[in-house]
Amino acid sequence: MILLGYDIGSSSVKATLVDGVGGAVLASDNFPKTEAEIISPQKGWAEQEPESWWNQLKEATASVLKQSRIDPHDIGAIGISYQMHGLVCVDRNLRPLRPSIIWCDGRAVGVGERAAADLGGDYCLQHLLNLPGNFTAAKLAWVKQNQPDIYRQIYKVMLPGDYIAMRLTGEPRTTVSGLSEGMLWDYKEGRVADFLLRYWDIDPALLPEVVPTFGIQGRVTAAVAQELGLAAGIPVCYRAGDQPNNALSLNVFNPGEIASTAGTSGVVYGVNEQTNYDPQSRVNNFVHVNHTPQATRLGVLLCINGTGILNAWTRRMLGSDLSYAEVNDLAAQVPVGSEGITILPFGNGPERMLCNKDVGCRITGIDFNRHTRAHLMRAAQEGIAFAMRYGIDIMQAMGIRVDKIHAGNANMFLSPVFRQTLANATGATIELLDTDGAAGAARGAGLGAGFYRDTQEAFGSLQRIATITPDADAGATLEAYQQWNETLKSII
Repeated sequence: MILLGYDIGSSSVKATLVDGVGGAVLASDNFPKTEAEIISPQKGWAEQEPESWWNQLKEATASVLKQSRIDPHDIGAIGISYQMHGLVCVDRNLRPLRPSIIWCDGRAVGVGERAAADLGGDYCLQHLLNLPGNFTAAKLAWVKQNQPDIYRQIYKVMLPGDYIAMRLTGEPRTTVSGLSEGMLWDYKEGRVADFLLRYWDIDPALLPEVVPTFGIQGRVTAAVAQELGLAAGIPVCYRAGDQPNNALSLNVFNPGEIASTAGTSGVVYGVNEQTNYDPQSRVNNFVHVNHTPQATRLGVLLCINGTGILNAWTRRMLGSDLSYAEVNDLAAQVPVGSEGITILPFGNGPERMLCNKDVGCRITGIDFNRHTRAHLMRAAQEGIAFAMRYGIDIMQAMGIRVDKIHAGNANMFLSPVFRQTLANATGATIELLDTDGAAGAARGAGLGAGFYRDTQEAFGSLQRIATITPDADAGATLEAYQQWNETLKSII
């Protein structure tokens, strides 16, 4: 069986064909080739046209079919990964009523904050495991309050991945995992968060039918099959937001395992078997892809705004003549602890794990007679790893074990200094795997279609590129982390 995965990002849409038997990627492509347009009518707003995602999906699909030369009738299942927290509103003809308000749009922050204040922060945390914040539900409330003419025409609201699945199948549907990422799932009651909808006077009938994360969620219609060059009737068997899907892609399903990425921003996503929350709401909680009423599996998401962007800034300021590989080589020439330099990587806006404080980037301990740009390059990478360790401490206080970190071989994880520092600082083993979101969505579709018996069969063929374990420098790394932590405590 051939499996087709889509990753609907805010930068591009990626399609990947995977050989279900051997796990090999047969073809992969993304569109557009430059960053997709984000519409910003006002400061802090961010929107995209849902039709643009569909057009990009059409181009990516045509490309992978042409590359692979497969018979579309051999595609047995489709899986979808998508940018989280967006809002798509459609009318009874299933046409978008307005551009999608996407994840990085900040207009509904005040709406969510007022809800938390009126309902009570503790009450919200007990039921939602998060504060209402700037998630999909608050964005819908903003539309109701500010665009009532549009709100009155809404037939269904959905997430970006739900919209793509609807275009493929003609059926507006969602999942419990999707409801949870929109702050529309009541964990305490095990149902849609009716109390929040009542507070905003939102009709629960606007929510789509709920289907399992894995399983036949609909089938490609004849009209869409003709439009995309696919075969009619292919089942859509899996969908998940990009971070839960990234964890799935990296074979992270159980307590003790976490998935991590470190591009411009950084993410640590752990699996919790307990239904609890951080009292300061410094991390987000979502229903993980393999959660069931019998086996609690919640995804705890830590996001750090300032990770790879610090590494890029340091290179731009100090070594624009160097490649990133050369930057990594320079950093490796400096001993653990960067001989006293400490860098806090918080120069990319307010940090959720610091209770939304914007403390800025701090560089301390520089000695003009001793330190070189190599010291600063290493200190930047250590600072990023230490910020992740700080966030992992929050997750561990919630009962999450961190024994193993799964990551793709990309961005900061290409740096031996960074990944060894992270292993030493956390005491965890790091496994670098050759996969991405679209390939993971394809494998997820194989699970949903019943082609794979279990996750071990689905992900057993993942190629392990490297394994990093704590080394002899672990003690020195922990001492450097303590100094970093003291520096942070002095300013928050």
